[in-house]
Amino acid sequence: MMKTLLLSTLLMVSVAATAQSTDTPARHSGYAAVNGIRMYYEIYGTGKPLVLLHGGGSTIQSNFARVIPYLSKNRKVIAVELQAHGRTSDRSADETFEQDADDVAALLQQLGIKKADFLGFSNGATTSCQIAIRHPAIVNKLVLGSVLCKRDGMPEWFWGFMQKATLSNMPPELKSAYLQAKNDSAGLQTMHDKDARRMVNFKDIPDEQLRGIQAPALFILADKDVIKPEHIIALSKLLPHAELAIIPGIHGEYLEEITTVKNGSNQGRYVMPMVESFLDK
Repeated sequence: MMKTLLLSTLLMVSVAATAQSTDTPARHSGYAAVNGIRMYYEIYGTGKPLVLLHGGGSTIQSNFARVIPYLSKNRKVIAVELQAHGRTSDRSADETFEQDADDVAALLQQLGIKKADFLGFSNGATTSCQIAIRHPAIVNKLVLGSVLCKRDGMPEWFWGFMQKATLSNMPPELKSAYLQAKNDSAGLQTMHDKDARRMVNFKDIPDEQLRGIQAPALFILADKDVIKPEHIIALSKLLPHAELAIIPGIHGEYLEEITTVKNGSNQGRYVMPMVESFLDK
């Protein structure tokens, strides 16, 4: 059963309750050896576990720095950097969403976390879907921001753009964030190329696999997102326990992702209470 939350305007909530510093120090950070890579993670707060999975070309800070202070008030937030991203090492094999899912599952096992909620953005949301498909026992609830599960969920121009993608086309904010996390220009190039190749070779997730996801899921999409709204609407009908929220703005603005901050966005402080309400049900 799908419950749709169509937000043509964001409801006013208490800003004071969410106004916090965005540079809250990590409660704990570390590396774990998983499936042949050295995976970096940060843990904030205490309480029920919530795993944050970033989008392509991103780091923990570039994707989630402005919402972690809110989410970690009442939860144990585990933020992860995936293969070749930020401080996490690479492997000789290409990136895949399936491998990312297995890496995250292995990390949680090492951390002694048997079950968690997952909030993934863009590529991180696709990885979250793969976690729910491949490791359903560790998933409580899913928050899927701007998720892609089918090639036709993107406009045609996107696939042509990805075939010709170069590092010079990558948003400068993301390049700077990577180099701040790890001063390695060769690693930046490798991450870019592997991200682009993964998208060029993207294959649909079969309907039967998506239909088999039993975890409650909240789909979030911006009304000016690169992802087609009809794709997210179709997914929200396909998953058996799904809700949908369409938020004014652009790709990632509802998380105050780093490439949207220049637009003066403060949507995270309004959208995160909705996310918390879903997770608390």
